Amino acid sequence: MKTLYMKNNLYFLNALLNGSSKEIQELYNTNFPKVKHFVLQNKGQIADAEDIFNKALLQITVRYRKEKFQITSSFEAYLFTACKNLWRRELNKSKIKVTNDPFYEPKDDNEDLALGVLEQKRWELFHENIKLISDNCKKVLNLFFAKVSYSDIMKEMSYNTETVTRQRVFRCKTKLGELIKKDQRYNSLREL
Repeated sequence: MKTLYMKNNLYFLNALLNGSSKEIQELYNTNFPKVKHFVLQNKGQIADAEDIFNKALLQITVRYRKEKFQITSSFEAYLFTACKNLWRRELNKSKIKVTNDPFYEPKDDNEDLALGVLEQKRWELFHENIKLISDNCKKVLNLFFAKVSYSDIMKEMSYNTETVTRQRVFRCKTKLGELIKKDQRYNSLREL
């Protein structure tokens, strides 16, 4: 299955590099509806979804041109995550724009693209390191990050008390944090 992903990923990455309209249209046809649904469900319009989708494709293309990185999941999942991250950042920027801060200056597209690449690299670092912790910790943290209550995590994991559950979440988060900090990419991705 992994080699199928790798071939598919290279196929789409090279299509983006070469500007191959047939493959890019294929990407659009299969992936844009999910992105559009996500953006519309999160305070956006169709035009926003189109902008986000195109920015994500550009971000991936620029990054791949600069450094031939590997995508360990499917290209479609990677693209969707890039779109989600870009849309969340857009929502956060719009919160800032609403303030009456006279010193607010909108970021230019190059800075926005760089932030998108940085965010994607952080996401990759996180997901690569979460694979290294125990299965029990993975399950606990997946529930925690999905905002499942401590009492529900306690029931799901068959822990005795919520205190035990909180301690387990804390230990798992600490272990994940230690792994991420040991990764040689951590310092370069910590701050812009």
